[in-house]
Amino acid sequence: MSDSETASERFTDDETAPARKRPRPGERRLQILQTLAAMLEQPGAERVTTASLAAKIGVSEAALYRHFASKAQMFEGLIDFVDQSVIGLIRQVTDREPAGPVQAGRIVALLLQFAEKNPGMSRVMIGDALVLEHERLQERINLLFDKVEAQLRQSLKANDSVTPTADAQVAASLLVAFMQGRLQRFARSGFKRLPSEHLQAALARML
Repeated sequence: MSDSETASERFTDDETAPARKRPRPGERRLQILQTLAAMLEQPGAERVTTASLAAKIGVSEAALYRHFASKAQMFEGLIDFVDQSVIGLIRQVTDREPAGPVQAGRIVALLLQFAEKNPGMSRVMIGDALVLEHERLQERINLLFDKVEAQLRQSLKANDSVTPTADAQVAASLLVAFMQGRLQRFARSGFKRLPSEHLQAALARML
């Protein structure tokens, strides 16, 4: 997966394909996820309902449920995209950069850039889009940030501190809280306050 891939690109079908009256198997499912992601990108958007999602696509609610058992399953499709993207970006960094503060800073930067390119996904990552949805969705997001924090701890253990494990744990926790704060501000500002704002200067102070 490319650094620059966005949710819209991931969920968009080939625009050059000839028009068909009936979508191919799997196409409608992709269209539902693409539309849900796009609706979450609207600043100040209300909670997405299956009725509003179906109306946006131009199908009945029953048509949605032919592809997903529930709305929670639709959000799980978006969370799968976030999870795969985040893990892929982390792997890119760890493959290229030796462990240390530079590696940790690069991970934070890429994850924030991913959210900046995918505003709707930032709302999923902070749980804002998951309010009143099934609690397992928020648990999956919590688990994702636990994975990120574990990797940051691993990255930061390679230093000259007398207590590298304890220091890495504190620093990793701080970096995750920083990321979550940046994502919260991004979403709550209507996507005007970018996560990458003064990012290198902020990372330099923390690392």
